[in-house]
Amino acid sequence: MPTRDDAGRRDATDALGPMRELFDLPAGVVYLDGNSLGALPAAVPDRLARVIREEWGGSLIRAWTDHDWWSAPLRVGDRIGRLIGAAPGQVSVGESTSVQLFNTLAAAARLDRDRDVLLTDAGHFPTDRYLADSVGRLLGLRVIAIPAAELADAISEWADRVGVVAVPAVDYRTGELWDVAGITAAAHAAGAVAVWDLCHAVGAVPLSLDEDGVDFAVGCTYKYLGGGPGAPAFVYVAHRHQRAFEPPLTGWHGHAAPFAMEPEFRPAEGISRTRIGTPHVLSLLALDSALDVFDKADLADVRAKSLALADFFLDCLGDLVLDGTFEVVTPRAPHRRGSQLALRHRAAYEMITALIERDVIGDMRPPDLLRFGFNGLYVSFRDVHRAAAELRDIVASGVYLDARFATRRLIT
Repeated sequence: MPTRDDAGRRDATDALGPMRELFDLPAGVVYLDGNSLGALPAAVPDRLARVIREEWGGSLIRAWTDHDWWSAPLRVGDRIGRLIGAAPGQVSVGESTSVQLFNTLAAAARLDRDRDVLLTDAGHFPTDRYLADSVGRLLGLRVIAIPAAELADAISEWADRVGVVAVPAVDYRTGELWDVAGITAAAHAAGAVAVWDLCHAVGAVPLSLDEDGVDFAVGCTYKYLGGGPGAPAFVYVAHRHQRAFEPPLTGWHGHAAPFAMEPEFRPAEGISRTRIGTPHVLSLLALDSALDVFDKADLADVRAKSLALADFFLDCLGDLVLDGTFEVVTPRAPHRRGSQLALRHRAAYEMITALIERDVIGDMRPPDLLRFGFNGLYVSFRDVHRAAAELRDIVASGVYLDARFATRRLIT
C-alpha cells in the first residue's frame, strides 16, 4: 500500500505541482470538494479590489466603456470556449445555470415544433429534471426520463418524435463520463438536437464541442473554473443554430440595438442574442481572473493528473475496496470517468462529516455516496494520501458511529 513517502516522491516530480501556489488554500486543509465549489484562485481578490475601487469607484458608469464591461460576457465566453473546443463567437457568459438551461432547452425545442418528445437523463441533476419538466409544460412536450446508459436505444425508439436530448457530460453523483460525440450523433441520426450540461466537465475534462457536432451546451463556472460561489453560467450555441435560436427569456442586452430602447424585441446577431439582462459584473470579472490559471496549464495534463490522483486514492484505500467496505461506483476505465470518485457506504453522511471534522473536505450525495473531487491544479498526492489515511482510521476506529456525526446540516 502506498506510503506518505511514496506520495511525496510523486509530488516532487509533478509538473503541475507549482500550480498549487496560484490558489489560496487554507493551511492544514485537504480540499477534495472542488467538484462542488472550486478553491479560490489567489489572484482574484486583488482583481476584484481593482474592479471595485478603480473601475466602479473611479470610472463609475463610464466603466462600461472605459473598462469594456459591456463585452465581458462575450470576451469571457471565448476564453471558456477554448476549454471546451469551441471556436470564437459561440459562448456567452451571464445569468445562473438554471436560467441558461431553461432558455436553451426551450430554444432547442422550438427549432422543430413538430417534434413533441424531450428525452432527458433520469439521473440528471435535479434542476435539469425540473427545468425539462417546466419546458415540457410550457411547450406541450412529452418529457421522458431515461437512464443515460439507455439513451441511445431510447433515441432510436422515439426517432420520429424526439426533438431534444438533454444529457450531462458527467454524472454529478457517480462521476461517470458519458459519450458526448456518440450520443450527439445518435440524436442527429434521429433528427433531434443535443443539449449538454457541462457543469461537472468544463475545466476538468478536455472537450471538443465543435468537432463532436454538439448543438447546445450549458455549464456553471464555480466548480473547476474557480469563478466563485454564484459565478455566472455560460451557454454554447453552435454557429449553425444561432440565427434560429429563439429563447423564451429575452432582455435588452440581447437586443440588436440595446440602447435604442425599442418597444419590440429584435434579437442581436450571433451569440449575443443569448444575453438577457445586465450581467453580474463583479462575479463575471472574478471569473475572468480565475481563468488565467488555464493560460498556464494544459488541460490534458490537468486531466491526466486528476486520473492519477484518483487511482492513487483507491490504491491507498486498498483492502477497504477489495473487501467490499466501500463499493467504487465510478467506472475505473479512464475514458468513462470525470474528475471525481464516488464510493458507496450506508454511513456516507457520517463518514464525510467525520472527515470534515479532521479538515479533509469531501461531500456526499444521498442516499449513500461519498464524493471526492481531484482537481489536478491544486490537489497533491500527499493530500490524497492523508485523506485516505483519515478515512481508513475513521472506518477502523468506528468513530463515525458517534451520534454527533449523524446530525444533519443543510449543506455537507
